[in-house]
Amino acid sequence: MNNWNEYLSSRGARLAQDGSGHVPDFGQSLGVADLAPGFVAPVTDQGLIAVTGDDAAGFLHNQLTNDVEHLGPAEARLAGYCTPKGRLQATFLMWRSSESVFLQLARELQPALQKRLSMFVLRAKAKLADVGTGQVLLGIGGAAAEGTLTPLFGALPPTPYSRIDHPLGTLIRVADAFGSARYQWLTTPAAAQMAWPALAAALRPAGTDAWRLAEIHAGVPQITLRTQEQFVPQMVNLELLGGVNFKKGCYPGQEIVARSQYLGKLKRRTALAAIDAPAQAGDEVFAVDDPDQPCGMIVNSAPNGSGGVDALVEMKLAALEQGDMRLGSASGVPLRLLPMPYALDALDL
Repeated sequence: MNNWNEYLSSRGARLAQDGSGHVPDFGQSLGVADLAPGFVAPVTDQGLIAVTGDDAAGFLHNQLTNDVEHLGPAEARLAGYCTPKGRLQATFLMWRSSESVFLQLARELQPALQKRLSMFVLRAKAKLADVGTGQVLLGIGGAAAEGTLTPLFGALPPTPYSRIDHPLGTLIRVADAFGSARYQWLTTPAAAQMAWPALAAALRPAGTDAWRLAEIHAGVPQITLRTQEQFVPQMVNLELLGGVNFKKGCYPGQEIVARSQYLGKLKRRTALAAIDAPAQAGDEVFAVDDPDQPCGMIVNSAPNGSGGVDALVEMKLAALEQGDMRLGSASGVPLRLLPMPYALDALDL
C-alpha cells in the first residue's frame, strides 16, 4: 500500500481487498442527491499513456477516431480506437503538452492497448509509455466544485473539455453532471495530500464509484474489458460528444464508422436508466415485446445509493421508443429511463 492510499484509508476510504489500490467509496454508496452539492473522489480505475516524439500526434491521428494533429494545448477531447470492423477497443480522454499526447483510458485495458498501438508505430518517431504510476487523479464535481477549486488554481478551465497546466498539476474540465461543472485533477500524491483537508471540508468525500456515477449522468461512455469490440462509436453516442471527426483522414474502421453515419438512419443509441438491482457492463437487456433476443447491453454502471445502479445502456431505438426493457430477460428487473443530458436524434429522452 502506498502513502497516498494509507492517507485515504486514515480518512475513511474503503480500499479494495485485492491490493490494487482501488478506492470504490468512503464506506457507503452515494447517489445523485448526495453528490450534487459537491464531492471529491480519488479516481483509481484509470490508466495513462504518454505518446512522445516528433511524430506522436501524426501517428495517433491515423489511429484514433478524432483529430489529434489539431488538438490544442488548452483543450481535451474524447476519442476512440476501433478494430478494422469499426468496433471500439477503447475510448480515451486525450490532451497534449509540448512534448507528449496523453491518452487516459480504463486501466484494465491499458497494457494490451499500449502494446497493440506500439506495434503500429513502425518507423514513426513516437514512443508509448505508462505514465500513470506515481500520479493521483482526483474527480471534483457538484455545485461547490468551482468555488472550492478557485482558491487553489485561480482561473479554472472555462468550458467542458478545456484544460490548464498549473504548478499543482493538470486540471481538465470534463462534461458537466448534476447541473454543475466537473473537473479532473492530475497531480502528485504530495499535492493531493496537501489539498485533501480543504477539499474534504467543502466537498463530500467519495470514491471511484461516485465518479463513475457522475460520468454516467453526463452521458459519457467508457469502454471496459467486458464491452470491448461490442459497439460502433455511434452506438455509445461518441460522436454526439465530439469524439469522432468525420472530416479527418483514415483510421482503423473509418469506412464502417462513416457508413454508419451517412448511409441510413442510426438504429441504436445509448440511454440513461436506473435499475433496482445489481448490474454491470456487458449485461444484456431485453424488450418485453421481443423477448427472444437481447435488444441491448449495459455500457457502464455504478451504484446509485439506493441498492441498485444507474447505467448507460446501448439498445435499439425501437426498444427505446417502446420503453419497456428488462435486465437479463424479458421477465427481469425493469429499466427506468432517465433524462439524458443531450439530445438523442429525434427521441425526447
